[in-house]
Amino acid sequence: MPAPVTIAVLGAGSRGTIYAGFAAQSGGRARVAAVAEPRADRRDALADQLGVPADMRFADWRELAARPRLADAAVVTTPDREHVGPATALADRGYHLLLEKPIAPTWDECVAVVEAVERAGVILAVCHVMRYTAYTEAVRRAVAGGALGEVVGVEHLEPVGWWHFAHSYVRGNWRREDGSGPSLLTKCCHDLDWLRHIVGRPAVSVSSRGGLHHFTAASRPPGAADRCLDCAIEPGCPYSATRLYLGFLGDPKRQTWPLPVLTTDLTERCVRQALRDGPYGRCVYACDNDVADHQVVTIEFEGGVTATLTMSAFTPHGRRRTRVMGTRGFLEGDGHAVTVTDFVTGRTGPTEVTDPPADAGGARAGGGRVGARAGGGRAGGAHGGGDYGAIGAFVDAVASGDRSLVRTGPRESLHSHLMAFAAERSRQTGAPVPVDPAFA
Repeated sequence: MPAPVTIAVLGAGSRGTIYAGFAAQSGGRARVAAVAEPRADRRDALADQLGVPADMRFADWRELAARPRLADAAVVTTPDREHVGPATALADRGYHLLLEKPIAPTWDECVAVVEAVERAGVILAVCHVMRYTAYTEAVRRAVAGGALGEVVGVEHLEPVGWWHFAHSYVRGNWRREDGSGPSLLTKCCHDLDWLRHIVGRPAVSVSSRGGLHHFTAASRPPGAADRCLDCAIEPGCPYSATRLYLGFLGDPKRQTWPLPVLTTDLTERCVRQALRDGPYGRCVYACDNDVADHQVVTIEFEGGVTATLTMSAFTPHGRRRTRVMGTRGFLEGDGHAVTVTDFVTGRTGPTEVTDPPADAGGARAGGGRVGARAGGGRAGGAHGGGDYGAIGAFVDAVASGDRSLVRTGPRESLHSHLMAFAAERSRQTGAPVPVDPAFA
């Protein structure tokens, strides 16, 4: 059996832990050789779990980068504003890179990362995990195979969810544009990538409307306290941190995420202490957030195909929903199932969803037929199996040298980010913006 691809993990938060966990389930295809994480408890918990020796544990990525190359590849899941430093430094040292999306919070930094990997000749896989699911394969087959005729339009919804938005984009790490970028970039750059992937053409122009509608001091109910634990009206608030996080205790899924973001000790006492002392116990109307909570983007692709993307906090938390309108058929997907209406026969029926084949890039993390209502979760990881699909494809690309196993290359990923920056420019100016680097 070939030697495993060795990986240095930079960032031991939820995303880094997911990708590091792939090594333990990869059948010897990958091995975590080093961990860099400033929080000692999270660094040691992950390193202990994966058997990383003490001298390969680093409190800062710069310590790792200062050493001779310690692994074949690096998984960069540091905070968004800290992507460009480690990505460019490790590319210069010959590490292949799996980089959490977005590439970086600004256009210039995104370009700097892509130019660094191209200069170094290393592989870059941006974690556009939506490309690696069985569901996406089914949608692509229907579109590319001609079942819909010529595609005319696409309607796509990202239902962020009321509590998820409050967790991540009001109280959490992605709440401020100056810290991580606009919410359209941080949440939806891979939706934009996915739309381009499905349509099969580059975007030429975008327009956008939306903004921060609700999570502001102006919406604060009378009598609301600064913290949910102290609030007399908390029981009737949809965004109660007390109800949300204490309600997740005992739920195996939510004790994987988001509870560990608050504390690694998943007891009521420690969750309450985190709500008392940390950012996740704050009133959603008394935070320092500034990113949009509802936004609509209209995209024109080459050839006149149009698409709309709606990102909204004001939904249940769920999978994306998509409708594709063609000249011979109509496709509707809910992230689990795909149905196609044939305009010739008038029939509507399901399209089978199966795991991507092993030679399609890393889907071997799970395997097996998952059926017409597949979420792809059995393929490993979250996002319908996309997390493990993405890192599996990356590991196979590094092992074989076949860059085509990574389903979105550096320049294509850069284009999806350019779409996000152009949409933000349009939202701010009220005018359509060409998808052109000159307007980033």
